[in-house]
Amino acid sequence: MNNPAKNTVAVIGAGLLGLCTALQLRRRGQDVTLIDANAPGSGASSGNAGFLATESIDPLSTWATLKTAPKLLLHPHGPLKVPPGNWLAALPWLARFLQAAQGDRVVAHRLALAALNSRAVQSWIDCLTFVGRQDLLVQSGYLLAWEKAQGMSAARHEAAHLQRWGLEVEVVDAAAIDSLEPALAGRFNHGLHFRHAWRMRDPAWLCTALFEAFIGHGGAWSQQRVERLECGALAPRLYMNGRWEAYARVAVCAGAHSASLLSPLGIHIPLMAERGYHLQCTSKGIINRPICPIERRIFLSPLDTGLRVVGISELGGTLLPPQPARLATLKHHAQSLLPQLQTELGDATPWMGMRPTLPDSLPIIDVLADRVGLAFGNQHLGLTQAAITAELIVSKLLVTPPAIDCHPYRMARFS
Repeated sequence: MNNPAKNTVAVIGAGLLGLCTALQLRRRGQDVTLIDANAPGSGASSGNAGFLATESIDPLSTWATLKTAPKLLLHPHGPLKVPPGNWLAALPWLARFLQAAQGDRVVAHRLALAALNSRAVQSWIDCLTFVGRQDLLVQSGYLLAWEKAQGMSAARHEAAHLQRWGLEVEVVDAAAIDSLEPALAGRFNHGLHFRHAWRMRDPAWLCTALFEAFIGHGGAWSQQRVERLECGALAPRLYMNGRWEAYARVAVCAGAHSASLLSPLGIHIPLMAERGYHLQCTSKGIINRPICPIERRIFLSPLDTGLRVVGISELGGTLLPPQPARLATLKHHAQSLLPQLQTELGDATPWMGMRPTLPDSLPIIDVLADRVGLAFGNQHLGLTQAAITAELIVSKLLVTPPAIDCHPYRMARFS
């Protein structure tokens, strides 16, 4: 076994959260090695909608979700699916999901999500200012839109709910939406307009910029698979390429694969690989801001590299291959809304990635045995919360006061 370098921290996982964590550690003067078997940002981090969803303060696990779940599961083009090959593995997670939907718990989970989201934009601004790439963040606005008039009461209720939490949102009618988004004229009856919402120009560009900044600031990169983690009597150890390597500290930011590193230690985290899909078109400028047609539960995202159609919550785990029917669902919805893209959607680039999702919709931000940081489980808010989560886990690892109370994100809530 090698002796640990005095200040060397290993960060496992080169997704957005791992990249932000590694960069934050370098900013704090630590020697850092970033480790991943795959290229930086090549997983869910590069395939998301690129939108900072700071308005998403409600956990996924609520009674409203549970009441609609059977309908969503049975609809041939519904947004929620469980592949037959993963039903048994998903059942324990679904049981925890049911528990998390209890009234008092939902309130606590909403408070914890709002605490992270309220700091998300400023943390990204700080991060991108440090690396000199503020241009990657764009204040584009965001539109949550209803196609049917029956949804007006729900829209007004949601607007009032979010305004109570200090979020700026306005109810807009069909004429206003047509003016904002001419390519979708006549498609929507009403919506919620988040005028000051932010998006990234392209998530893959963001990952590349963070990685280049990390290397440029003296970080080390090791492309290999971490097969095992041990806390060790003297220092944490990682087993890679047939040998053990020791480090002063370790940060586990391995997304959907994080739980498998912890289970040999007797730590069993109910982490689900909630798989999402996208279709990437080359057309640019079709729409002006991210749009969520709420009845369809997909996202239309206008990245600088083209229009991206994103969606599906598939409780598919880490082992099953992508399901072609999910891509067909995205194509079906996109063609219904933007028939002018029918030909291009047929040639769109498909993608599938794994969101790390815990039953209560909160991440784990905690430290094990004083030297192993755990940061994963940000579900659909991985891009939104990456920079603030990195700040928090680095503060906990280096034993400095975190910006917010991390008690809601402790690992022990699943013990």
